Amino acid sequence: MTLKICVAQLNFVVGDMSGNAQKIIEAAQAAYTDGVRLLLTPELSICGYAAEDLFLRPAFMAACDDAVKSVARALAGLKDLSVVVGHPAGDDRRTRSVAVPHRYNAASVLCEGAVVATYFKRELPNYQVFDERRYFTAGQEVCIFEAGNAGSRVKVGLLICEDAWFEAPARETAQAGAQLLAVVNASPFHVGKGPEREQMMRQRVLDCGLPMVYAHLVGGQDEVIFEGRSFALNADGAVTGRAPSFMEDRLLVQVVQGPSALNLVAKVVPEREPDADLWDALVLGVRDYIGKNGFPSVILGLSGGIDSALVLALAVDALGKERVRTVMMPSPYTADISWIDARDMAARMGVRYDEISIVPEFEAFKTSLAAEFQGLAQDTTEENIQARIRGTLLMALSNKFGSIVLTTGNKSEMATGYCTLYGDMAGGFAVIKDLAKTTVFRLAHWRNAHDPYGTGVAPIPERIITRPPSAELRPDQKDQDSLPAYEVLDAIVERYMENDEGIEALVAAGFERADVEKVTRLIKINEYKRRQAPVGIRVTHRSFGKDWRYPITNRFRA
Repeated sequence: MTLKICVAQLNFVVGDMSGNAQKIIEAAQAAYTDGVRLLLTPELSICGYAAEDLFLRPAFMAACDDAVKSVARALAGLKDLSVVVGHPAGDDRRTRSVAVPHRYNAASVLCEGAVVATYFKRELPNYQVFDERRYFTAGQEVCIFEAGNAGSRVKVGLLICEDAWFEAPARETAQAGAQLLAVVNASPFHVGKGPEREQMMRQRVLDCGLPMVYAHLVGGQDEVIFEGRSFALNADGAVTGRAPSFMEDRLLVQVVQGPSALNLVAKVVPEREPDADLWDALVLGVRDYIGKNGFPSVILGLSGGIDSALVLALAVDALGKERVRTVMMPSPYTADISWIDARDMAARMGVRYDEISIVPEFEAFKTSLAAEFQGLAQDTTEENIQARIRGTLLMALSNKFGSIVLTTGNKSEMATGYCTLYGDMAGGFAVIKDLAKTTVFRLAHWRNAHDPYGTGVAPIPERIITRPPSAELRPDQKDQDSLPAYEVLDAIVERYMENDEGIEALVAAGFERADVEKVTRLIKINEYKRRQAPVGIRVTHRSFGKDWRYPITNRFRA
């Protein structure tokens, strides 16, 4: 018994049903000529993941149905080829004029022009970035279909993503007679998720005694990244196939009869270091957000500091130097070394670099406000004016030339509000919004030691990495004048914000109470800023995006 399976690890666009369908058709046709008789596509491949409230629109659901039918028709002539496509199914039922969801997260098996089986996802995640219970009804039944031709028929049990994280769906599928599990997925990336996912699926195959082919989505969708890394596991839990991460790929899996169970044979791409995955996730996030939304280019303020330097390196790796523009906007407090280092980095990366002084505008603002501010000392008001002048200039250039502004703020700043609303927060996409400051430094070192996209070794001048961070909005300013050391700050943010540890637990863990109370207070009082921040790439298991839904008006202080 032999059966060749292809995992079509593809990058889809939400709402582009015709384009997504064409990708599936082309992948199936190419795989068929290679002898493939079962093609797996990722979860909700017809419409892209996640379509959010588009699922509530009848016209969207109808377009998805039409796209499934178009794939079936296009592949009708490919004898014995089974193609699994993910799609939403169903509609709303109305009770007393209230729409009740009767939609399913589905996967259908297409063969010779017909839908021969459809499976409805049973376990609907409703945590982190997931809202599936808002849109879908849980399925109840197992789904087993036969794939292959005469002499190589295999009974395949179909699961969708979260189903495989629970024991019951896989066990019941095995008990119903499946010989192989096929799991179609859209499982968002965060650092460390790939090995965690494989380990969980290893436990699943050991529990049910069946091999598994795991088909995973790749690509960026707003803040969420899917890294691909599809894989195959034998019934003993051994990884027998693994696709590359962060790129489209066709993983070919040969199914052969073993002494007691089916064995899977495929190419295994080696594991990678976490920072390589992190870099590629950010690059893919930039590339897909810019590309899928049709922006011709990007622009960013290059300050001579570490955050904007890292964003520049990511942007060039994602888009190429021709589509990236930088602007240095010095104030009266900009140090000479900031000019020098910004010019140096722009030259290393080969991007357009311009300098626009904000001194005239700053003086004009102070003159206009002089009567109102008479007798009052300068404070953060004047600092914020400088940041807002820069934001206005960048947005003006964006409006005039069509380039989207990349903001350069990090997670440490977003957590504590160490950023200016309508100033350095102004822009369209927040590339490092989910990177703690300590991670920014670590990743800058990593990028200087590696050149994964061939855009230049050591693009970030060493002094940018080693000098103390400063917003340069007042004389001799340093970040640590206002914040605890970043090693302390980031540890508190991670434990309090990402892991939900309380204040007393943090103090008991050895953090100074003053630091804990300061950081947690800043997190709470700056929610209004984060609500107005641009969307940014999620790379931790909890970001300041869909993962974080706290009220602005809130007196809870523990």
